[in-house]
Amino acid sequence: MSQRLTQYAAGGGCACKVPPGELEAVLAGLTGPGSGRARDDLVVGLDDGDDGAVVRIDGDRAVVLTADFFTPVVDSAYDWGRIAAANALSDVYAMGGEPLVAVNLLAWPRDRIPFELAAEVLQGGADVCAAAGTHLAGGHSIDDPEPKYGLAVTGLAAPDRLLRNDAGRAGTPITLTKPLGLGVLNNRHKATGEEFGDAVEVMTTLNRDASRAALAAGVQCGTDVSGFGLLGHLMKLCRASDVSAVVDSAAVPYLEAARPSLAAGYVPGGSRRNLAWVRPHLTATVGEDELILLADAQTSGGLLVAGEVPGYPVIGELVTRSGSLLVVR
Repeated sequence: MSQRLTQYAAGGGCACKVPPGELEAVLAGLTGPGSGRARDDLVVGLDDGDDGAVVRIDGDRAVVLTADFFTPVVDSAYDWGRIAAANALSDVYAMGGEPLVAVNLLAWPRDRIPFELAAEVLQGGADVCAAAGTHLAGGHSIDDPEPKYGLAVTGLAAPDRLLRNDAGRAGTPITLTKPLGLGVLNNRHKATGEEFGDAVEVMTTLNRDASRAALAAGVQCGTDVSGFGLLGHLMKLCRASDVSAVVDSAAVPYLEAARPSLAAGYVPGGSRRNLAWVRPHLTATVGEDELILLADAQTSGGLLVAGEVPGYPVIGELVTRSGSLLVVR
């Protein structure tokens, strides 16, 4: 490969997110509409850091809005476009919605990387949107020292059939719909150029089927697992729902090369920051390596839902709020 796109980015994929603690400190001062119809129609806003905003149109319909973009997570321009698009669409699926239309968000260093590669990125995004049955209509681009790509997405959902992170109830099993380990594998890919086809397959798989299966199973609480890792996103869910979670670490699925890659030292800085963020709220009887993997910064990861979904592994249970938000065994 003549140009390795990952070498043009300081971070990679969702591991380049602003650290969760810093982000929450900034968002704490922001508020939405104070009262009246605007406030009543905003079904999901900033309050609990959910995956997308939800605004009621009428009694049976709501729009779901989100935007997501990041630096190259793989060297293939086409695969990066596919991964970024699947990741952005996931926010709508994670709310229980169906994406309707998306627009491109592209930043490109025209003087450093041939612009022809940008066309491959955009084609990857277009192909994933086509597979999702989502219109892709235009977008916005800028000349930028670091390449970035993603989508702004609008979807539709039933306001009374959402997957929210504040709807968890004690006694409910926790289901995870994709294996973990994407952060360490992407970190290894960036460092060595080694390719992991199974990781690309996981990252380009839409969360559509998992979302529909969760709704069909009557699930009301969920989120997706991305840059804050499983533990980070689960902690946000527990905090919003006023419950705690017990995670059975032996039940959590991983990609085959995840543990060897961790043992070889390929750990994103974002994964370590995630673990530092949740540690004050964590009780664990497993080792540090296990916790790093559970906090690993995922890109286009699976859904994490409070409920049993046929075909996907149960990895723990929500329990009555205790001293620790998270218990890992």
